[in-house]
Amino acid sequence: MRTLVLLGAVLAALSPAACATSHHDGPAAPHEKPMSTTPPADARPAADANDAQNPLLAKWTGPYGGVPPFDKVKPEHFKPAIEGAIDRYRKEIDAIAKTPGAPTFENTIAALEDAGRTYRDLDTSFSVWTSNLSTPEIQAVEREMAPKIAAFEDEITQNEPLFKRIETVYQSPDKAKLSPEQQRLTWVYYTRFVRSGAKLDAAAKKRMAEINQRLATLFTDFSQAVLKDEEGYFVTLETEADLKGLPDSFKAGAAAAAETKGLKGKWIIENTRSAVEPFLTYSDRRDLREKVWKNFVGRGDNGDKNDNNARIAEILKLRAERAKLLGYATHAHWRLEDTMAKTPEKAMELMEAVWKPATARVREEVADMQAVANKEGAKITIEPWDYRYYAEKVRKAKYDLDENDVKPYLQLEKLREGMFWVAGELFNLAFTPVPEGEVPVFHPDVRVWEVKNKDTGKHIGLWYFDPYARPGKRSGAWMSLYRSQERFRGEVTAVVSNNSNFIKGKPGEPILISFTDATTLFHEFGHALHGLTSSINYPKLSLYSVATDYVEFPSQLLEHWLPTPEVLNKFALHHKTGAPLPQELLAKIEKAKKFNEGFSTVEYLSAALNAGAPPEVVLPILLKACIAENRFRAAIAYAEPHLTARPSDYRLRFLVASLHASIGETSTALEHLAQVARSKPDYAEVQYAMAVLLRDAEHDLVSADAHFREYLRLDPQGRHAEEARGSLLRTTPVEEAPAKPATPAPAT
Repeated sequence: MRTLVLLGAVLAALSPAACATSHHDGPAAPHEKPMSTTPPADARPAADANDAQNPLLAKWTGPYGGVPPFDKVKPEHFKPAIEGAIDRYRKEIDAIAKTPGAPTFENTIAALEDAGRTYRDLDTSFSVWTSNLSTPEIQAVEREMAPKIAAFEDEITQNEPLFKRIETVYQSPDKAKLSPEQQRLTWVYYTRFVRSGAKLDAAAKKRMAEINQRLATLFTDFSQAVLKDEEGYFVTLETEADLKGLPDSFKAGAAAAAETKGLKGKWIIENTRSAVEPFLTYSDRRDLREKVWKNFVGRGDNGDKNDNNARIAEILKLRAERAKLLGYATHAHWRLEDTMAKTPEKAMELMEAVWKPATARVREEVADMQAVANKEGAKITIEPWDYRYYAEKVRKAKYDLDENDVKPYLQLEKLREGMFWVAGELFNLAFTPVPEGEVPVFHPDVRVWEVKNKDTGKHIGLWYFDPYARPGKRSGAWMSLYRSQERFRGEVTAVVSNNSNFIKGKPGEPILISFTDATTLFHEFGHALHGLTSSINYPKLSLYSVATDYVEFPSQLLEHWLPTPEVLNKFALHHKTGAPLPQELLAKIEKAKKFNEGFSTVEYLSAALNAGAPPEVVLPILLKACIAENRFRAAIAYAEPHLTARPSDYRLRFLVASLHASIGETSTALEHLAQVARSKPDYAEVQYAMAVLLRDAEHDLVSADAHFREYLRLDPQGRHAEEARGSLLRTTPVEEAPAKPATPAPAT
């Protein structure tokens, strides 16, 4: 097909562009990463009058070295608390910057480590509310304060006297006399400041601050828009026929969710991963699977007030500009500098090596699914909303393994006990429930355990568990560090949490989860154990500040303990009979553990390719793979966000036009080509492409000839010249129908 020739030519000519994506890596705003620490009483600045009225500005009190005052916090406390904490932190920073005498580790680096404690404690509560209780009141505070927080963070890193002190300590020969931990801390501070623009001139610093404030607003708007689409879009199941194929435990959860929306007697599929994935796996109703899938993948992409496309384009542009200010080719070069990969090129090399075998495996998996669908007489072509449903059928056929056979043995509470047992075996930890009411919680669903050394009984920390989905809670599963362990100004123990989004069933009924969700549960608990078993002096070196490539190691290690016989035999017990998971079922799980790896690998790898490297590197890989499989719509989906971010990239627009032409969307293709012709009037190839489409698809020979003539005028000896002249010779001029102009009128 001629459009495939055009696609190949355009893919070969994709132009470089300077933009890439990742998250802001400057000083963490309070709502981005909970990193609170609480010192002994004598290390905190003196209380002021506001503390009595605002619990967020007061020192943590209560048992276990003090705990977050969640029971006293109200949404109206946050704005004045943030302003107060910033003011207090600003005074502490100013005092350090003006310290008399030569800079030393103690009067500069250690002093910085001891500053901002109220600010970091506030961070804990603000993170909890924005992630778990994001009401309209909280969202309004977040929108207002996010750019102010970003401005304050830049104020710190752009403080010249402060940075000179840090730099002096970093470059001093006396640094070699410091302990390894102190040297690492000095490096962390120096590197953080430099990477945040401390060495820029005044004009560049000003622009950097403007960019970061705008990005803070965009990030906040983006996450709130996704949350609104998760809460605003859901599919209502009206009758028993709509429930066909769904497990009883899932139906109970869907009914309970419907009751919360005033739809008693019905069922709803909420727009969150914990509801969407099981529905796509088990529902026999293909029409409903399509609705649910489109709701989920369409979050932030519905052309309404919550549409994130324009925000994404602006984020890409601002990140690219910021990287240039800091002296990096792209945002990806800046983001990867202090990782093992070092450069986007190295990261892409690894991903490309995995991409080819992964896509080959996906083709095999889809073929297996299509064969099952054909055998059943479904008369369909496998679409994205079919993938999990038919994957489960293939698993059953190949391995005689049905997820519904496993799920009755995977009770959430029993698996939690299993995690505790593993922590005891590996790290000598014991978990004891904290009596209700002894420690404040932010929601009745949250429970708390004290963590001790199993042999000595020494207090190690607290573990909060918030397992259930609710309105205002973001999707997914995560771990939060409420307070870091430290010995800097006395012994301080860790306070951590694990948060999930399991669907609550009827009161008293066990929550049954999938093996994948059980793996995620263990994974996130690994992060929590990382925080609990930390043994450091300085809180800045805890958890989130370890080497980037190490952060996921403890969690990935722990998840491998789930499928062991020691865990499954003790804790994978049938919710009705109490019988352990049968050995033959365990053997099937082990045999099928690599099943569907092609899909899961391509799913995360395509996201990584889109998010982690420059488009000039990513797009050719993705598009070539899609075009090779005739997946032109998928290729358009990959290309169009980049085109939104780079509307003047005429080669990319040419490619998108060719993709639309390949699926018969001629008018859209011609619109894109017309834009290319307007922006590049001397570009002969676009004239040829328009001529071919008008002649072969639209049968408009007169207009086609006009573009062939323009092509010949621009490139009389070009590679299509012979075809253009031949086409002109075969047509007869029609005086009554004058040719349309070679370049259509500008679009509105």
